Amino acid sequence: MSNSPLTPHPTIAVLGCGWLGLPLAKALVAEGYSVAGTTTTPTRVLTLRDASIRPYLLSLGGKFTATDRDTLHTLLSGTETLVLNVPPRRGTTTGSYVDLLRPVAQAVSTCQVKQVLFVSSTSVYADEPRAMRETDAQASPDAASDILRAEDLFAPQTNGQDQERNTVVRLGGLFGPQRPPGRFLAGRHDVAQASAPVNLIHLADCVGLLSAIIRKQAWGYTFNACALSHPVRSDFYSKAARQLGLKPPGFRLDDSLGGKIIDSTLIRQTLDYHFQHDDLEAALTAC
Repeated sequence: MSNSPLTPHPTIAVLGCGWLGLPLAKALVAEGYSVAGTTTTPTRVLTLRDASIRPYLLSLGGKFTATDRDTLHTLLSGTETLVLNVPPRRGTTTGSYVDLLRPVAQAVSTCQVKQVLFVSSTSVYADEPRAMRETDAQASPDAASDILRAEDLFAPQTNGQDQERNTVVRLGGLFGPQRPPGRFLAGRHDVAQASAPVNLIHLADCVGLLSAIIRKQAWGYTFNACALSHPVRSDFYSKAARQLGLKPPGFRLDDSLGGKIIDSTLIRQTLDYHFQHDDLEAALTAC
């Protein structure tokens, strides 16, 4: 069964309608899909409703209650596609990200959700001076990375007789409206990796790629998603800070060469998607 804009009940659920999830949910509504979305903030419920997104108040993690479990099951009942957009929380201990998402994985199975689009991160790759492709980091229950272990809960796998699958998208560093790169390192001193390449992706391209995966039914993949340009870290963040009138960061003069480059060839070839912001320096004005 395909995602059909004519289906009268929610067929797409966006778990995590924040900086990325809300624009994505709005874009899916604009395409004609019936969309449900979650927030942890009571005041944002009206924001979702006003955007024609069916709202659910839901908290995961230590505050996850029986009510949250019921809400999660209600959200996923009748849902065809789940977009899971819940990033790891800062300062949490190893294994906690898996624990955070395990109730979601259980609910996906119980409610027979056909496919999951899991929003992950390119931070899963080792910081080595080479191009990183999707096969350079493998999701597994015993992976060294907490994010890779969480990915394994939703890794691409056969799901039912329709042979429909899940897809994982590893996004580069996020930037865009309300998140300009010039603020990331402004005013800091002794910043490492001055000559390392930058791996970022604009919000508009995140929304465009995730929407395209759903629209084109691109299931069963693990994708990297990143802008094509990879400017030198010291040059890019200094220019970005100055553009905002902020003090540029100070980098270590004796810093060695290094830094990974995220290769997003696979997602470009598979989706035939045209990135809006492949030139990162030019994209500084789109924040």
